[in-house]
Amino acid sequence: MTVSTSTPDLYIGLMSGTSLDGIDGVLVDFQGRMKVLQHASTRFAVGLRAELLELNTPGENELHRAALAANALAESYAEVVQLLLRQAGLRASSVRAIGAHGQTVRHRPQMFDGTGYTLQLNNPALLAERCGISVVADFRSRDVAAGGQGAPLVPAFHQSVFGRPGQALLVLNIGGISNLSVLPADGEVGGFDCGPGNALMDAWCQRHTGQPYDDNGAWAASGSVLPALLEQLLAEPFLQQPPPKSTGRDLFSLGWLQQQLAALPPGTRAEDVQATLTEFTARACADAARRWGRDAQQLLVCGGGALNGHLMARIGALLPEVHVQSTTASGLPPLQVEAAAFAWLARQTLRGLPGNLARVTGAHGPRVLGAIYPA
Repeated sequence: MTVSTSTPDLYIGLMSGTSLDGIDGVLVDFQGRMKVLQHASTRFAVGLRAELLELNTPGENELHRAALAANALAESYAEVVQLLLRQAGLRASSVRAIGAHGQTVRHRPQMFDGTGYTLQLNNPALLAERCGISVVADFRSRDVAAGGQGAPLVPAFHQSVFGRPGQALLVLNIGGISNLSVLPADGEVGGFDCGPGNALMDAWCQRHTGQPYDDNGAWAASGSVLPALLEQLLAEPFLQQPPPKSTGRDLFSLGWLQQQLAALPPGTRAEDVQATLTEFTARACADAARRWGRDAQQLLVCGGGALNGHLMARIGALLPEVHVQSTTASGLPPLQVEAAAFAWLARQTLRGLPGNLARVTGAHGPRVLGAIYPA
């Protein structure tokens, strides 16, 4: 595909991650240096969020429920797209494509039959119909078909946006699950999922306070870490596996957490458990950065976890030799990064260029990712 050098090169990226907190959308111009022109976000309707969370585990009548949830998700995506267009004063025809990741409800690559699967609920045909814009979706399955994990897909984007020649850098995305991109000075980009992000903290907070997340980590900061529980959590084998590796709510679920908490003595304070879960996330991220960071002295953090001041402070304390800061310092606010990544991946697809890094996902080689649903 020939891209004009004199007109805007506009894409929309949509992301609803494993935190299940809602949808972030960005309008991006890739003409010259990438620039986010607009950002819009919306929270999930309570019923849709509950259904998406339920669909992460086996249940009754899943196919029917998943299809309807995908329709509702596509309608919500379309609302974010329309909001972005209104904010920018643009017609749909001005945008080349929408990159729509969908909502991951199962992630089991390389399992069962050797290939496994990854499943993102979405209805990109309905989204294309509602918006009048071509949609690129289903980014992960081609990498899985090529023997990879299907995740993480963002390290190549992180390198294109944050990478600097001759400078080692780490980028940590803390969504429901945390993933680390390693951008060494020699350009050999790496990356992997390092463990839980907000998923466990959010679930515990919702259960005990009724709030969907621990605002700025204040509730965790009011508690005390339980050393025996922390040691037990850190014994999870996934944390010690070498890359390539990826994970999701299939492992770090509320059921997994309940098993870990089963031996706690009666009367254990809920805020102490929250403090321990926050420390667990911080330790998993910091240990991964220390083990695989290739002497990087800067760590940029994006995703919702970057807005958790207590979590950020703990990661910084655990990595005293590394300068830890949010991606805002590099010109891209934390809640825009992943959405922008899927705008970038959609552009790669339309240009016939690979979106994965085989050394990151373990795939047999670079692949053009995604399926295109024309406007």
